[in-house]
Amino acid sequence: MRGVFFGLCLGCGAPPPGDVAPRPPSADRSAPAQAVDTHYVLVGGHVVGLGEVDVEIDGDTIVRVGAAHADDGLARVDVSGKWLAPAFIDSHVHLAYFGPVDLPAAGIAGAVDLAAPLEYLARDHGALAVIHAGPMLTAPGGYPTRGWGVDGYGLPVGSPRAAAAAIDRLADAGARVVKLPIEHGPRLDEATMIAAVERAHARGMKVAVHALGDREAALAARIGADVLAHAPVEPLREATIAAWSGRAVVGTLAAFGGAPTTVANLAALHEAGATVLYGTDLGNTQVAAIDPQELALLREAGLSPAEVLAAGTRAPAELWGFDRLGTIAPGKAASLLVLDADPLQDPLAITRASAVLVGGRLVPA
Repeated sequence: MRGVFFGLCLGCGAPPPGDVAPRPPSADRSAPAQAVDTHYVLVGGHVVGLGEVDVEIDGDTIVRVGAAHADDGLARVDVSGKWLAPAFIDSHVHLAYFGPVDLPAAGIAGAVDLAAPLEYLARDHGALAVIHAGPMLTAPGGYPTRGWGVDGYGLPVGSPRAAAAAIDRLADAGARVVKLPIEHGPRLDEATMIAAVERAHARGMKVAVHALGDREAALAARIGADVLAHAPVEPLREATIAAWSGRAVVGTLAAFGGAPTTVANLAALHEAGATVLYGTDLGNTQVAAIDPQELALLREAGLSPAEVLAAGTRAPAELWGFDRLGTIAPGKAASLLVLDADPLQDPLAITRASAVLVGGRLVPA
């Protein structure tokens, strides 16, 4: 069974007689093909950062990374000449706002949903690992309840006590991150925001803040927020940039048209020691895949190819707690990108996967 995998032949020409032929480009590729084997070894590939090593997969889990044993009786999948990288994590999406989409088939195994109606927390996302915020905690009449988020994307509170109670309600419903908007118009007072942050941290939740200006980003740091949900669009002062050293920022650069000020802000935050996370604001943007424009803009902001890859894999897995994602290692999910080029040389190779493993099953790209 040289190189034939779930109806595809990676790097070995046409499939032998009796194997399922690859589906034509016009076929529906929204669901993974039926697996021929559930316990097998990817052989001959270059695991990014590790070199040429084999990857043993059992069901939906990586069980070994190293040289394959010739006598173990497992099926071999020849990925010679390919690079293997972890599937991506998008740290800023709005799945309820975008509508149904198969992100794992596009190479995205995890997502942080940074605003959705409360009832959406119970939604089953199949192979996609999702960390939910639920509705943003906002002031009565505050952002986003008078605009795009009018239908349950904001949860109004009016006091520190109400904010703490709302955090408990979100946590009990399954939320693992809290999002606070610091916007023009009605907004939470500082005491209420601090109460929300303290309660969220007490419940083991991260706090992400929508703060697009310098004063707003500085306030977000002062109240103890963990993550800027966007790179701010207004110029940042040196003191604000320094305040975010050791914290995190989600790029979402393409969502703002790659504006030079926004790119410069992310570059300065990155240089100051903030962790940069890949994110697209999907729902408000429309690219339901790993976005090549976003990756190119991360490079423009000064991230190295290795840092671009980390922004969508290891860094968000560690920060948000995606325990089974982010690296290719035993015990991790068998959700991988099969690439034709080394992403440490060409980061945009990440967007041109020849195939995607989703929970151990292969989806042709």
